[in-house]
Amino acid sequence: MSNIVRLIAACVFFGAAIALCVFSFWGWGILVLLLGGIVLLSFFFNENMIIAQYFLRKENTEKSEVWLLKVTDYEKQLHKNQHGYYNLLIGLIESRKAPLKSEKYFKKALSLGMNMSHNTALAKLSLAGIAMAKRNKREATMYLQEAGKDDKNKLLADQIKMMKQQMAQMDKQVVKGGYRQQF
Repeated sequence: MSNIVRLIAACVFFGAAIALCVFSFWGWGILVLLLGGIVLLSFFFNENMIIAQYFLRKENTEKSEVWLLKVTDYEKQLHKNQHGYYNLLIGLIESRKAPLKSEKYFKKALSLGMNMSHNTALAKLSLAGIAMAKRNKREATMYLQEAGKDDKNKLLADQIKMMKQQMAQMDKQVVKGGYRQQF
C-alpha cells in the first residue's frame, strides 16, 4: 500500500473517531482512534520491513527475503527514513548468497543514510569484509576505522576486533603460483 493511501486512511480514521466522540459514542470513538494510530504508525514503520527484520534476527533469510520482496517500489511504499534500512536488509540477505554482489546495497544504504549509528557501523563492517575478500587492504582498513567510530555502544566491537585479526593474517599470506602459502 502506498504511503499516501496510508496517510489518507489515518486521516479518515481520526475524523471518524472525532465524529463518534462528538455524538457520544466514546467507546467506538476510542477504538477507531486506536485503529487510526496503528495506520499512522504503519506510515512511519512499514510492516513488511518489521517482519523481515524479525526473520533476519531468527536467521531465516528465506522468509525475510519473501517479506522484503513484497515491497515492490520502496521509494513509494516506504518513508524516506526507511530507504537506507531497506537497502541494508537487502544487502545483508544478498551477502549470505553472493557476498561480492551485496556491495552496491551497502553503499546505497550509506548514501541514503540511517538514523542509528550501529546500523551505519554494520554496513561499513560489511563493506570492510567485502574489501578484504577483494584483497583491498587500504579500503578495508578505512571501513574498519569508520565502523569503529560509528559503533558508539560497542555492539560490534568483537566483530571489528576479529576482522582486524583476519587482516593481520592476510599480511602473512603470500600468493605463489596460484596457491596461498603462509610463513
